[in-house]
Amino acid sequence: SLMSLPLCHPQLEGLCSFLQLSSCPEPFLVRFCSWLLALTPDLSYTSAAVLAEQLFLRRVLSLTQPPSRHLMAALTSFCSKYSHPFCRVLVAAVLQEPGEGAEQTKLMCELVEECLEPHSVHLVLSQVLEVPLSEKLLPVLQAVLGRQEVLPPELLDLLVLTLCQQAPAFATSLNYARLVTAVLTVCQSQVS
Repeated sequence: SLMSLPLCHPQLEGLCSFLQLSSCPEPFLVRFCSWLLALTPDLSYTSAAVLAEQLFLRRVLSLTQPPSRHLMAALTSFCSKYSHPFCRVLVAAVLQEPGEGAEQTKLMCELVEECLEPHSVHLVLSQVLEVPLSEKLLPVLQAVLGRQEVLPPELLDLLVLTLCQQAPAFATSLNYARLVTAVLTVCQSQVS
């Protein structure tokens, strides 16, 4: 099989482009992802990141309505095994996207709630806290807290600090008020 060859970065991108993976029909994408998950040994981090970008980036950034059943199936199956590289590529791109990005935000919330391993949920949280907080990102933070995971102390500190610093900007935001309540509820044993 092609993927059992040790491919370097440009070769893998070339292969993806040859196979037209970024625009292949979604049912094929689902099959391709299940084939990827069955490969042994697992893909390297770099290969998984290249594939996450080639398979999903364009599709996710161009969403204007909820993802199709097929796209969601492909995303969740890929995420189940390669959530770290997936978050590094996709979440980062969505966070840098200007504007509302309502569908992208909903998708991120859904992945956080349903698919990601705890360590990847922490990664998403740290990625969100690296960018200026906006109304668009509040639901993602809410989804992270909804997982009821115990957060690493440094991440929790950063979250609380960010929320305190940003309070004046969100004085009239209902989502912000909900988020602060969630932090106090979920992390009460950690927040003094």
